[in-house]
Amino acid sequence: MVLDIWKKISKKQVDPVYLMFGTETFLINETRQLLVDNVLDDEEKDFNFSVYDLEETPIEAALEDAETFPFMGEKRLVILQNPVFLTSEKSKGKVEHNLAKLEEYLSQPAPYSIVVFSAPYEKLDERKKVTKELKRKATVIEAKKLSEPETKAWVKERAEVNGAVIENDAIELLLTLAGTNLFMLTSEIDKLALYAGENQPISKEIVDRLTARSLEQNIFSLVDKVVHRNVESALRIYYDLLKQNEEPIKILAVITGQFRLIYQVKELARKGYGQQQIAGTLKIHPFRVKLAAGQAGAFSDEELTRIMKLLADADYQMKTGGMKKEMLIEMILFQINGRK
Repeated sequence: MVLDIWKKISKKQVDPVYLMFGTETFLINETRQLLVDNVLDDEEKDFNFSVYDLEETPIEAALEDAETFPFMGEKRLVILQNPVFLTSEKSKGKVEHNLAKLEEYLSQPAPYSIVVFSAPYEKLDERKKVTKELKRKATVIEAKKLSEPETKAWVKERAEVNGAVIENDAIELLLTLAGTNLFMLTSEIDKLALYAGENQPISKEIVDRLTARSLEQNIFSLVDKVVHRNVESALRIYYDLLKQNEEPIKILAVITGQFRLIYQVKELARKGYGQQQIAGTLKIHPFRVKLAAGQAGAFSDEELTRIMKLLADADYQMKTGGMKKEMLIEMILFQINGRK
């Protein structure tokens, strides 16, 4: 798990070769920064830190750098970006790589260098000899969306890095309010830790008071009020969004997206899919599936079909100017709630 690798790097226990692959940019950037901070002193970075784009530079040239002794330091850090030869994709550049040189290096990495392959691809071609060899010899970091338990563990660790402790129910609320984007969560956790300080834990109350709500999370709360047949509270959230200058057409699109997700989760669950399988099929975070599944139980199939038709009609009216946009969403909220 990536958190375990981060702990080792933070203790300056580094390996000679790393392979980072996947599309979760935050995890790739965070790992890279951890390596830079823990391998090199500030004065060494000018001499012993190199970044190569393998779409433009042959692998043998980059490895030649890795085999060069560090200057005025003990370690050399070499980042190799875009190793498209590990995938089945075609390279955009015209660079030819001597992969035999890479295999030779992997058999005996320079003891004074850390070589990091940064592959921002969803999949690698496991049939290729070079891919198999690199995965066998390197410390592999799969930069994919964290599972719900992994995300919660990461939130807890991020708070601890800031010298704070966050309570479990506060983590749950934070994910509900701020979502699961790791860049957004980092900003929120850093702010919460600064507010709480070292003398008090980050509580559910602190999270509720200080966490910035994205449009998507506000819409989730709005839909949740509708789920519980509390149209007055749903309208209050809607009016707050209008005060924040959110466009009605955008609000409608996000409401539609949330109900579409509820419908999809309900359908896939009926087919026997577990929440992790649903998340993989829909390519969303498992925590969003968990929340949508909780809302899905409040609606029958007939109700969801009726709601999706109402939202489609509202979208058409909004785009053709059939009714004032602000009033149209008010009417929709009453209709979804079962009132005309």
